[in-house]
Amino acid sequence: MADTVKKTTAAKPAAEKKATAPKATAEKKPVTKAVAKPAPAPKAPAAKPATPAKAASSADKITKLKNVVYATGKRKNSIARVYLAPGKGVIVVNDVEMSAYFKRPVLQMILRQPFGIAKRDGQYDVRAFVSGGGLSGQAGAVKHGISKAIAIIEPDARKELKGAGFLTRDSRVVERKHYGFRKARRSTQFSKR
Repeated sequence: MADTVKKTTAAKPAAEKKATAPKATAEKKPVTKAVAKPAPAPKAPAAKPATPAKAASSADKITKLKNVVYATGKRKNSIARVYLAPGKGVIVVNDVEMSAYFKRPVLQMILRQPFGIAKRDGQYDVRAFVSGGGLSGQAGAVKHGISKAIAIIEPDARKELKGAGFLTRDSRVVERKHYGFRKARRSTQFSKR
């Protein structure tokens, strides 16, 4: 009888081990499911190429137009890439209408000056991309680019634009700060004692 008792007690821990073993495998299965979920991740990179394609298509629209003239204008720290094409006189700066981008009437007048000097109002559409500097510098850069583009597309207007000084790059830029001064020329307040 003692032998049978020993067998049953020995059998109980083995049965308990067997009973716990399926629980451990059951616990492992959800872990493998969690690892399997990140598989759909490759769908996200497929969406990324769509954005560069849009940028390329907008650039293609500019270069594919007929009779388009390109010129670069500069003023202070601003650089403008200007595309001039025959049209109705629409001016677009950084994909925004000129009146919305340059809200001050003075800046809008600066952009229209080259057309007035060359007597070409409403004959060309302008598409400009400007970066750097402030609004005043950007308006000057677009004006410089428009003037250069008009001089390329119509050499007869070059004399008027040159006489008005629109083809010359305005070389005035902000002076650097100097050592021992607060700004470029502003010194500290004088103290007698």
